[in-house]
Amino acid sequence: MRRLWARLVSEESGYNLIELLTAMAILGLVMTSLTTVLVSATNADVRMNQNFQAQTQARMALDRFRREGHAACRADPAGPTASITLTFLTSGTCPASGGRQVSWCTVATGANRYGLFRATGATCDATAAKIADYLTIASTFNYQTTSQQRPKIAINFPVNPYPNSTRGTYTLDGDVVLRNVNRTA
Repeated sequence: MRRLWARLVSEESGYNLIELLTAMAILGLVMTSLTTVLVSATNADVRMNQNFQAQTQARMALDRFRREGHAACRADPAGPTASITLTFLTSGTCPASGGRQVSWCTVATGANRYGLFRATGATCDATAAKIADYLTIASTFNYQTTSQQRPKIAINFPVNPYPNSTRGTYTLDGDVVLRNVNRTA
């Protein structure tokens, strides 16, 4: 038994320093490349999440504005603008002034970045409820009147979580017809 043990111990050999350093260098290269891939994938995931959230907010804002716009009997002001006030029917008639109103506006929240806000009443500013973020233009509303047709509001919501880059801009366009307004002659 002793001879067997002595023979096993004498034949035992380990790694020398060169082999150990080579194995560590190879392992370091593999780990560096894996770390680079992991960081890149994490950054891509963050970008996709920000894009998804910004687009979802814009779609929900457009849907909410559509519902309110269809119920409105008047909108102020006319033409391309950064804010618009919708007036709703009161006792079956559209009030000439005042009444139940909701205002929507875009306010700058950074360089080339605007937030979409909604307030109850005739005025809207950054203290109102923020409905969407990362819009890239301020004039998102365009109130238009045409003869023999009901007035409509053209909406343009270009969304980009990275406003300094034109790549990846997602644009929502829509027209909202004010259904509670009589056609103009």
